[in-house]
Amino acid sequence: MSALQELSLSTNQLSGSLPYSLTQLPNLSYFSVFTNNLTGTFPPKFGQNGMLQHVDLSYNSFFGELPHGLCTGLALHHFTANMNNFSGTLPSCLKNCSALTRVRLEYNHFTGDISKAFGVHPDLYHLDLTGNSLTGRLSSDWGQCSSLEMFHIDGNNISGEIPATFGKITSLQDLSLASNLFTGPIPMELGNLVLLLKLNLSDNFLGGQIPSNLGSLTKLLYLDLSRNKLYGNIPPELGNLDPLLLFDLSQNNISGKIPNKLGKLTQLESLNLSHNFLMGQIPESLSSMLSLESVDFSNNNLSGPVPTGKAFKDDSPQAYVGNPGLCGDFQGLISCYANANKNSHSHQKKVILVIFLLILGVVLLVATVVAILMFPRKKMEEKIEIERENKDVTNSIWERDGRFSLSDIVNATDNFNEVFCIGRGEFGSVYKAELSVGQVIAVKRIQAQDTEDVQDIYKKSFENEIRALTEVRHRNIVKLHGFCLSGGYMYLVYEYLEKGSFSDVLYGSEGGRELNWAMRVKVIRGIAHALAYLHHDCTPLIVHRDIKLNNILLDSEIEPRLSDFGTAKLLGLASTSWISMAGTYGYMAPELAYTMQFTEKCDVYSFGVVALEIMMGKHPGDLLSSLPSVSSSLENDLLLKDVLDQRLTPPVEQLVEEVVFLFEVAITCTKEMPEQRPTMRSVAQEISVCRQTYLSEPFHAIRISKLVHYGK
Repeated sequence: MSALQELSLSTNQLSGSLPYSLTQLPNLSYFSVFTNNLTGTFPPKFGQNGMLQHVDLSYNSFFGELPHGLCTGLALHHFTANMNNFSGTLPSCLKNCSALTRVRLEYNHFTGDISKAFGVHPDLYHLDLTGNSLTGRLSSDWGQCSSLEMFHIDGNNISGEIPATFGKITSLQDLSLASNLFTGPIPMELGNLVLLLKLNLSDNFLGGQIPSNLGSLTKLLYLDLSRNKLYGNIPPELGNLDPLLLFDLSQNNISGKIPNKLGKLTQLESLNLSHNFLMGQIPESLSSMLSLESVDFSNNNLSGPVPTGKAFKDDSPQAYVGNPGLCGDFQGLISCYANANKNSHSHQKKVILVIFLLILGVVLLVATVVAILMFPRKKMEEKIEIERENKDVTNSIWERDGRFSLSDIVNATDNFNEVFCIGRGEFGSVYKAELSVGQVIAVKRIQAQDTEDVQDIYKKSFENEIRALTEVRHRNIVKLHGFCLSGGYMYLVYEYLEKGSFSDVLYGSEGGRELNWAMRVKVIRGIAHALAYLHHDCTPLIVHRDIKLNNILLDSEIEPRLSDFGTAKLLGLASTSWISMAGTYGYMAPELAYTMQFTEKCDVYSFGVVALEIMMGKHPGDLLSSLPSVSSSLENDLLLKDVLDQRLTPPVEQLVEEVVFLFEVAITCTKEMPEQRPTMRSVAQEISVCRQTYLSEPFHAIRISKLVHYGK
């Protein structure tokens, strides 16, 4: 049918692969097969007739790469291939297709640099690349795509800053950059997008303050800035967003008070401000927001009564936990009535206490003068020193998200009864404490050798060090609430994780079988990002010093959290009698034997060991010792399938590539020479991409020696 121009077979039940003869239709300009059961690879010469204008391949099961000549004639304007299994890079000719109007490629496995796939497309109004593995940075040229109404690139690995030129695309109605690796501030130029209905920048590494001129987006219905590193106050101008239905700022570093002006958001249905550093009261003005269906203020430093609006009455008590100063008729909160009576009595007690302290002060002053006159100065100084040494350093927990006392922890654990002990380590025991405010915490209790040690610990450098650690905020790092020094003990207070340590799960009663390959890949990826954050995003950088399976904790969703970060250094600051060499045998980098100096490359080595252990289901000691000679002595008999955890069936499909690649990265991290190991930032970025094209042989034939040679 050489004269055929349009072929539309969409929404049928066609199966099988496309015939190669499609490439022999010289006049074909319109091709549509969406919503069928088609599979197989695409004819590689499809599109080389130079006539294609409309191609729709959506909702099938095609795999492999797209034809590189798809848009040879540069006439292509409609191109959709979403919901398939395509992989590889996008056709380079797309970049020069200035006629593009609609492109949908979401939920495939495309890789490569996004800046090499797209250029300036003045007529493009719809672009969706969600759920792929694209990398690179967004070009400022996107500002010239003046017709764009929808721009979605969620769930990729795109990094760098958001170009300020996006503020020039005044036609934008839907902008979603969620779940990528963006850094830097939110461009204030986004406030120029007056037609914007949806803005989703969640789950990135954005910092800085929220631009106040986002309050100019008066048509906005959806604003999600959650899971970033934003700080500063909530701009009151956001109260001008009258149509707003969803507002999410959770899991940032937002501080200050909640603006009263948010009460003007009368259409709002969902409000989430949890896991920040907000203080003061929840404004009573929010009670008038009759449309509110759900709120979450948990894990801040809020105080005062919970408002009385409908949403506040109907919501779960979990929406308010982690705010010791809040009161209301919720489980885990104190009664505001009882709190008011308490304040009244407290005032009277304070007056009596002041009078008592004045009298006591006069008595002590007289006694001191008498003592000085009656005893030699030297003996008096010795007595004061003894009293100072016997005194507790402090008995209150310093905590960023609120204050609770050591006595609260003592009461919650029945004075550290063994019933509440959930773990023991070389330097102390860990206890689970359910506080009266509804918060559950884990408390590590470490004993000093003597009183002199405690006094040596409590120096300004130590206090500054641990306060810096409480500033660490990352989704894959256990939150350190604070510390306490009292009675010859040091207490470190962490968030509580339900599943416990990864070691307990991997080597537990289930034999690690509940940890499938997808879960193990997820854990390794999370720990890599956590270490990259400690090494490259903290100032000064934090070296963990003791990475092992026991220091990887899991929540109920098997999301990993790296724990005990910086603790080894704190113990070193505290006393040499507590620790001679930080780290754990079998995980320590070989250079520590002669340098005795920890660097971030020591962490990289430990990460490699841990990653191998997770995949092998056992410590990789024997494998590591044989790696220098693997290319010769093991060339013929050491296959990857025989080294991986034999309790699981081998990985399949995409997981094969990810597991093989992770194994290669882990081996590279355990290089004997520190300078040959990669940085954790490069490891995290490569693992995020986690797609390889070098695998040409079947999984069962991949040799360890090949991975050793391939590692860089």
